[in-house]
Amino acid sequence: MTDELREKIALFRYSILSPLIIGDLDDGISREGFFKQASLKKYKHPEGNMVTVSPTTLSRWYKSYQQDNFDGLLPQRRGDLGISRKLDDDIMAQIEYLRKEYPRIPATLIYQKLKDNGTIAYRDISLSTVTRYIKKLKVLAKETTNKDMRRYELSYINEVHYGDSSVGIYLNIDGKKKKTWIMCIIDDYSRFVVGIDIFFNDNFINLMSVMKSAVMRFGVPKLYAFDNGSPYKNKQMEMLVARIGSSVRYALPYTPVEKAKLERWFKTMKTRWMSGLKASDFKSLDELRSSLFKYVDEYNKTPHSSLDGTSPEHRFFEDSYRIRRLTDEQIERYFLLEEERRVSADSVITLNKVLFEVPYRYAKQRLTIRYAPDDESQAFIVDKITNSLTPIKLLKKQENAHVKREKIRLTTGDDVS
Repeated sequence: MTDELREKIALFRYSILSPLIIGDLDDGISREGFFKQASLKKYKHPEGNMVTVSPTTLSRWYKSYQQDNFDGLLPQRRGDLGISRKLDDDIMAQIEYLRKEYPRIPATLIYQKLKDNGTIAYRDISLSTVTRYIKKLKVLAKETTNKDMRRYELSYINEVHYGDSSVGIYLNIDGKKKKTWIMCIIDDYSRFVVGIDIFFNDNFINLMSVMKSAVMRFGVPKLYAFDNGSPYKNKQMEMLVARIGSSVRYALPYTPVEKAKLERWFKTMKTRWMSGLKASDFKSLDELRSSLFKYVDEYNKTPHSSLDGTSPEHRFFEDSYRIRRLTDEQIERYFLLEEERRVSADSVITLNKVLFEVPYRYAKQRLTIRYAPDDESQAFIVDKITNSLTPIKLLKKQENAHVKREKIRLTTGDDVS
């Protein structure tokens, strides 16, 4: 199994366990109840197939996470392929999945599939055993395909932060019209704008800078809710929220109620602020940014009709004791991009067209690199065993011309005493 697949599987496991990890369970539900509920759902595995996960497996994953955090979810390479197994929860879950996906599939074909994919070994479990369990499944009630889309409001701050982007005004820069994008993150309970900025590009790097600023000032939410656009739904986002101990949920297509509060905020912003702007009033993006920040500050301090006449700022800081903060060191460590790079024979890698030098022992190897896109001094090699970060530096050819190289000394017969 490749390191990339192991990482994807760990993220897959984290996404299932995240409600329990971040404490976002329904009222009254126990840990065992959560495992049972989660085992009834179907998930898309990183390898592409739809799977169910038994309560026993979920409990084992959670214990591993408690012991080793995110690294505990990385699958270990196993050497027990082909060993016979009993008709346990995992096998029953697979049988149930096949019955639901293919209602007319015969027991003989299910039995053959379980043998073909290595779930059961030859002669380990009989066909009659599988057939008896399938008969029990026929009495199970059918599951509805309807989606629960009720309106809701959470009870506390920093439970859900909604994030999205919207087109701003066009600026005249060096004689050319350039589109601007406003990226905003808003707290569900208080309607408080925790993060906002304006850019010339709608991409993940800019979104990450808004998230970083929001976490620094107002703490980590239990959940981020985004749409399915490329700035939001990508591997970098999944890794980021896993590092900071949060989770992410993506809105279903054609379900505007998922982000109704943020959509309403953008509508108000365009009516009260953007509609009165002229591109000619601003000579740079920074001037437009200052105007936006001033509007947001006024919005956060203004009483809101849906908040019983209090302001978003007042409602947010009423629950300030609920803010979960990260240290400055953690923030700088977690808010980094992660990519794989192959080191050249002369110990050089390229990040965003910038050359970096790595220790020569890594020459010709493939490394995982984390780096800050806006700070060339912040680039690190990730140790896959300890998860520690080793800093690397910019390539300076002139300095290397004066570095004394280590030479390999070969022994000869004269060296033997």
